[in-house]
Amino acid sequence: MNEPAITPELVAKHNLTPDEYQKILDILGRPPGYTELGIFSVMWSEHCSYKNTRPVLKTFPTKGSNILVGAGEENAGIIDIGDGVAIAFKIESHNHPSAVEPFQGAATGVGGIIRDIFTMGARPVAAVNSLRFGELSNPEVRRLFTGVVSGIAHYGNCFGIPTVAGEVYFDKSYEGNPLVNAFALGVLRHDQITRGAAHGVGNPVFYVGPATGRDGLAGAAFASQDLTEESAEQQRGAVQVGDPFMEKLVCEACLELLATGCVAGMQDMGAAGLTCSTCETAARAGTGIEIELDKVPQRAPNMSSYEIMLSESQERMLIVVHKGREEEVKRIFDKWDLPWAEIGVVTDTGRMVVRHGGHVVVDVPAKKLADEAPVYQREFKEAAYMEAVRAFRLDGIPDSSNPASTLKQLLANHSIASKNWVYGQYDHMVRNGSIVCPGSDAAVIRIKGDSLPITKAQYAAGEASRMSEPVVTPDKYVAMSVDCNGTYVYLDPYEGGKAAVTECCRNLACSGAVPLGSTDNLNFGNPHYPEIFWQLKESVRGLAEGCRAFGAPVTGGNVSLYNQRGALGAIDPTPTVAVVGLIEKPEHITTQWFKEAGDAILLLGTPVDLADPLQGLGGSTYLKTLYGQKTGLPPRVDLGVAQTLHTSLLGLIREGVVKSAHDCSEGGLAVCLAESCMSQQVAKGTPRLIGAQIEIPKAEGSPVPRLDALLFGETQNRVVISVAATDAGRVLKQCQILGVPAMRLGTVGGEVLAIKAGGQEFSVPVAELHDAWWNSIARAMA
Repeated sequence: MNEPAITPELVAKHNLTPDEYQKILDILGRPPGYTELGIFSVMWSEHCSYKNTRPVLKTFPTKGSNILVGAGEENAGIIDIGDGVAIAFKIESHNHPSAVEPFQGAATGVGGIIRDIFTMGARPVAAVNSLRFGELSNPEVRRLFTGVVSGIAHYGNCFGIPTVAGEVYFDKSYEGNPLVNAFALGVLRHDQITRGAAHGVGNPVFYVGPATGRDGLAGAAFASQDLTEESAEQQRGAVQVGDPFMEKLVCEACLELLATGCVAGMQDMGAAGLTCSTCETAARAGTGIEIELDKVPQRAPNMSSYEIMLSESQERMLIVVHKGREEEVKRIFDKWDLPWAEIGVVTDTGRMVVRHGGHVVVDVPAKKLADEAPVYQREFKEAAYMEAVRAFRLDGIPDSSNPASTLKQLLANHSIASKNWVYGQYDHMVRNGSIVCPGSDAAVIRIKGDSLPITKAQYAAGEASRMSEPVVTPDKYVAMSVDCNGTYVYLDPYEGGKAAVTECCRNLACSGAVPLGSTDNLNFGNPHYPEIFWQLKESVRGLAEGCRAFGAPVTGGNVSLYNQRGALGAIDPTPTVAVVGLIEKPEHITTQWFKEAGDAILLLGTPVDLADPLQGLGGSTYLKTLYGQKTGLPPRVDLGVAQTLHTSLLGLIREGVVKSAHDCSEGGLAVCLAESCMSQQVAKGTPRLIGAQIEIPKAEGSPVPRLDALLFGETQNRVVISVAATDAGRVLKQCQILGVPAMRLGTVGGEVLAIKAGGQEFSVPVAELHDAWWNSIARAMA
């Protein structure tokens, strides 16, 4: 086996610093071999070790009475939802692979997050995604957008998981580096939680899934460096190729295998492939592991030990089996027609030992490799652009003179416009558990008894018994939302972080759900730049405060750094957050669209925050769309006010008086009202349109706000609800008692959205608004 000599140039090529290489020498007591160098390179990359962000991540709230598996413990967090049932969920990025090969990059991102879920013993039941691209006027952006959405649709649809929610933003900052964040959620019983640990000295180690190839080689290291034209071309081989049909077989086989009780530990081969799955399982259990590469199925001839260990070929799992149960494992894998091999054994040495061709090619302490990567305290300083952001005022911005035209422009803005072009490609009804599909504030799914993995008792009883005596489990209703306004975070990382969590939780409240927990994907540029690390540090501070305020501890997630490309610079800081909540009863499920003519429309919250000198227009879509300006401090988030609003809204929903609820976010109140008039689909692609007559009253004794601030400002903590006209007075009085500002805005009905505000009035046929909003992205992609 001819391996290159370890030189300073080779060390640098592996993204290891001289100090890190010295630490490797200290750990091994000798120079590493070529394969060992590659293994340290991927395991000590930011993607696997979080060496630049670990001190910051420790500031997140991670504890809670309902948390069964917490952040950093395993592949995904697990939360109790009652009656012995739990949910496993996580979000992860596949940004660089999607920038290089958008279809396969996005597809394998979905596949990877699904594996994180069933590795925990949970059946995957829902997928969500969060995407960011440059502007669609750019042909290259359209190519990336088409490829990513097609890749997500292909993998999720073929695997058979409903993609039920998501978000898409478009901004020039993502032009060279799109963001593809994939979330998955699964369900299981408490006693079905599976650990990724190599327990039991002498237990055999099995490989299951397709043969290992050269695709995905060192993908974790690729994700931990700046994306350049040169690196993108060189690293096309670092983009994995996915097979969702194979993943479905692997998932079903693993869930069946778990029901036999013969599994001692299980781990997917995700980032860093066979390297990560072996050293991490040994480190978690405090054991050692020894594997033989000649036994690993290989689909390419003459693969080196370096290639086998660092390949990220997809749909592969590492399974530690109780000794003596090997024949059961082989029988189940054969039943599902899956390739498998017994490749190693658990040892008591604490070391990861790899043999190939009769030689030991790796001999490394597992814990030091997996858990003791160097950790850095990066320098940070406030970004220089913040001085101009703080100084910005509206003096040079004329007030709105044609609000009807402006409303149509905002509804057609690709970040606000309907994302039906995207979610129309996804199957969001497979498995028959989707209650609220894409198009409302949050998705809602029903967790049914048959959603859960088979139990050991059911497996032992056989299929006939399972059919005649199914285990009865009460239905659960779970809501999901994912959010982040990258512009807000760029203009004020701390407030932007708070706003991301608050909007996510507000979406859940509008659906009738109480937050249970969160997972986040921190997408930033190069952490070696102090201004970028300042963005990260401040936004995490805001996220952490928000998660504490709403009782949504962080159960895990992902950090994606180095999201920048040459002269295009870094992306807007985008700490995407997904929050999962529980709805008590099916009758509490609430959607955003108006229901019946004659219903009263109420605003919960203050129309305009007059204490804000920019009246909610800082960082607004209005400012960007009409004036091309991305500046000004974004609207502030008062977490105490937000909590009161959310709990009050949930109380009203549980009383049964709220017919619809929709949060005010991008585009402000006028966009919120328009969406409430037209976002319901009664059939595929067929909208139900209903108008509204609105009059925004002037608050007595208060200064008169700008018209554009009233209509298009993005003041926080506002929700538009509709109630029966007979309930309006009672609801307003109740809000007053609860300390929630509230006012009646108008009445549902007619075919136009008519608005009186600030001494002006206008009306637009809802059909016109719908056309601008519904067809905007499709027209750009035509």
